[in-house]
Amino acid sequence: MNVLLVLAHPERRSFNGAMFDTAEAALREAGHTVVTSDLYRMGYNPVSGRHNFTSVKDAGYLKLQIEELWAAETGGFAPDVEAEIAKVEAADLMIWQFPMWWFGPPAILKGWVDRTFAMGRTYGNGRIYDAGAFKGKRALLSLTTGGPEAAYAKDGFNGDLTAILKPMHRGMLNFTGFSVLRPHVVYGPVRADEAQRQTWLAQWTQRLHSIATEVPIDVGRY
Repeated sequence: MNVLLVLAHPERRSFNGAMFDTAEAALREAGHTVVTSDLYRMGYNPVSGRHNFTSVKDAGYLKLQIEELWAAETGGFAPDVEAEIAKVEAADLMIWQFPMWWFGPPAILKGWVDRTFAMGRTYGNGRIYDAGAFKGKRALLSLTTGGPEAAYAKDGFNGDLTAILKPMHRGMLNFTGFSVLRPHVVYGPVRADEAQRQTWLAQWTQRLHSIATEVPIDVGRY
């Protein structure tokens, strides 16, 4: 299985960094091929603009979707955009590793989606949801929170984590055809001791060793 790991954390020695390294090692141990996008270390530019393209459809007015459609027809994506699209297209499983900031992903990860999930290549012309461009591929969100698990229950003070993640699960991943696996959530690692962190990493390894047989969740109506 081909796996794409995307890391969005500015500190490489963070627990997210450890989760990323653990995932890469566990997946390779299980016989999978792993490709990575470590966004901060890549110096990835999350801002969309004309620099997304080498082609130009309308020089007088920038409409990103129009330019994306034209780039898809003409091979006109900038090299950095094309490289990330190609990674997603080649992956059987994609994992995003990130801290949840302000009830969402870090801006660099959202910007990666904005630039990589380009119309004409990753969706459009009826290719959405069950007919999406990435139908048959699977995706998994692996994330950390600042607060404890109880804070993200349905009656918790932050609200239901399932609802918080729906814009990513349904609006980004499922929309483009991905089947979504159960999110892997580590609650409040900053407050945990080293023994607990090692337990969490071991649990992550165990899950990834059998990830190929996991059944997707239903993200459509929760």
